[in-house]
Amino acid sequence: MKLSARLRKICQLITPGFEIADIGTDHGYIPIYLVKNNIVPFAIASDVNKGPLENARKEVLRNNLENKIDLRLGSGLSVVKKGEVKEAIIAGMGGTLISDILNDSFDISISLEKLILQPMQNSSYLRKYLIENKFEVMDEVLVKEQSKIYEIIVARYGGNLQKIEDEIYYEIGLKLIENKDPLLDEFIDKKINEYKMVIEKIKDLNNFDVNRKIRCYEDKINKLKEMKTHAS
Repeated sequence: MKLSARLRKICQLITPGFEIADIGTDHGYIPIYLVKNNIVPFAIASDVNKGPLENARKEVLRNNLENKIDLRLGSGLSVVKKGEVKEAIIAGMGGTLISDILNDSFDISISLEKLILQPMQNSSYLRKYLIENKFEVMDEVLVKEQSKIYEIIVARYGGNLQKIEDEIYYEIGLKLIENKDPLLDEFIDKKINEYKMVIEKIKDLNNFDVNRKIRCYEDKINKLKEMKTHAS
């Protein structure tokens, strides 16, 4: 099975030999790849919708893995019992939704040894949620697929709690800077361009609230430029 660059990078962050849960599994590609390649002994593949779970079921049966991959219909981590798995993947959804999933099953979230989280947007919201709720961000990586750069956050409850001195580090994770991620400069440039485009769209509205937003975006741009200089 050939995985996309994004899914392949997620799989590389799993601890070999640990049972895992893939929340929002879609076609079940991640658990199938991990079990088929003997990276994990057992996986739970779950989805809140019947359609994607049925797609995953077909793939699991096609690969003769029904004894090693348990398919479950349900919302978020509610399908997982404490102690069943050691790590969970929550990927391919918004950072706000991922935060809600962690919060709705908080007792499960804090029992896991590793959470591999891949937000499609609102990653700053997710980072803030994690840090404010005493999760340690253990690692962060960037992965490029076609022209898009994806963020992957590895976290666990407790451990070394981070102190965020500036909210800009919710936008760009500290671990990305510490690790000197090879895609960091390009990722920062994309952020800067996004903020410039927002300013361009709203600048002609010219009212107090808009002007305040523009100043906020300009401040972020300056901080990102400074961050890029120090990271190089």
